[in-house]
Amino acid sequence: MIENMIKTIDDFARTQPQKVVYDVQGETHTYAELKAYSDALAAHLDTLALAPKAPIIVFGGQTFEMIATFLGVVKSGRAYIPIDTHSPNERLTMINDIAKPAAVIAVVDLPTGVGATPVITPDQLAAITAKPVDYQADHAVSGDDDYYIIFTSGTTGKPKGVEISHDNLLSYVNWMLSDDFGLPKQPNSLSQPPYSFDLSVMDVYPTLALGGTLYALPKAVTDDFKQLFAALPTLPINVWVSTPSFMDICLLEPKFDAEHLPSLTHFLFCGEELTHKTAATLKKRFPAARIFNTYGPTETCVAVTQIEITDEALAKFDRLPIGYAKADTRMLVVDENGEPVENGTEGELIIAGPSVSKGYLHNPEKTEKAFFELDGQAAYHSGDIGTMDDDGLFRYRGRVDFQIKMHGYRIELEEVDHFLGQQQHIEQAVAVPKYDKQHKVTQMIAYVVPKPNDFESDFALTTAIKKDLQGMMMEYMIPQRFVYQTSLPLTPNGKIDVKSIMKEVNPE
Repeated sequence: MIENMIKTIDDFARTQPQKVVYDVQGETHTYAELKAYSDALAAHLDTLALAPKAPIIVFGGQTFEMIATFLGVVKSGRAYIPIDTHSPNERLTMINDIAKPAAVIAVVDLPTGVGATPVITPDQLAAITAKPVDYQADHAVSGDDDYYIIFTSGTTGKPKGVEISHDNLLSYVNWMLSDDFGLPKQPNSLSQPPYSFDLSVMDVYPTLALGGTLYALPKAVTDDFKQLFAALPTLPINVWVSTPSFMDICLLEPKFDAEHLPSLTHFLFCGEELTHKTAATLKKRFPAARIFNTYGPTETCVAVTQIEITDEALAKFDRLPIGYAKADTRMLVVDENGEPVENGTEGELIIAGPSVSKGYLHNPEKTEKAFFELDGQAAYHSGDIGTMDDDGLFRYRGRVDFQIKMHGYRIELEEVDHFLGQQQHIEQAVAVPKYDKQHKVTQMIAYVVPKPNDFESDFALTTAIKKDLQGMMMEYMIPQRFVYQTSLPLTPNGKIDVKSIMKEVNPE
């Protein structure tokens, strides 16, 4: 168990200075370099006349300099706001407007202006961090101070900045270091999710807290399957962190298995639903590895539940549960009036405990709506629908806002997706509603990546799929139209981009 994130990482620079902390395609950096770089940056930030306690935007990609800059910022007593290079320009300007940061650190060149906000350019950053300093981190982020602020997409198109404190992060990391996961002593972890996506916290901080090594895969590699499949067997990783969608891509490579990646012992998934099909395929490829399904909104610091997906779990559950709440966290299922429901009954998942955020940066209205106090603990309305079994096992059923009403029936779109994914001719699928001018749902359309098949036409394939689905789900839940694609669009975070499909189906 650790008590201070920054001190823990710095201590490794003393006890194992030459240990590699970051490896991106063979280019390596050590714990000593991490400390020297972050100390020099923190010392420089201390000399600037910046707005006190205001956060700092850090703009860049999957690089050592990004991680080291995060550490330099928190050593200087400020939170960092990570923004990935693949974000639209508008997102950078929007976050700059909302966050009112003290400065922007451009690890790589900014693609657009940020008004009057001071900018440290890549050249200036290189010069600042090249000078060795003797730095005492005596006013670093601690306790309830914000450690990082990650912007999620807001429903109105305006992103919301989730404030995660040092204490929130500690609660999460200490759980990851517990027996619940049994991580290797000094993990070699895949660092694939962009640092602006809170799933990256699952690989970065537990690995740094254990003095391990991050093996980064830049987006240029993950976007090019040929490069990706060539890179994977060269990585000596034993811990894998990604979305299930990214795993589906990797499973397209037949050599992605225990024979070609013998050191892989742990697979951790979060960010979207892990399907039975994905987990079962992975378990066949890596029979001895441990596979964990986890769940948690960004607002509760990465994840709050976990379950190991064993052969027994695969045999027992058609739709995989999200697991049991971590020891310091209380979760309950409530009805529309906020009253707890009986076990096994669907309701909204409420999460309370030390990893729950204090709220959204400069957004008291949205904060008040989503966050509250429950028996003296910070609590959050997840907006997720789920159930709890008698033994405390939680199951995810869908989003409150992914519920549609069609012809009087209430339909969970994610439940439809679940059944589509089970169908023998379907590789991947997502169902979206089609609205009329009165904003009523008139039909459901399935966007489908079909498996290779011998059907003479799309019509024949659709007929076969629909016939199959009739034995699996209620008639009213079967999509009326099927649109066939070679692949489904993904968000920069590697999840299926449902919003872009919705826009295609419902042009303004």
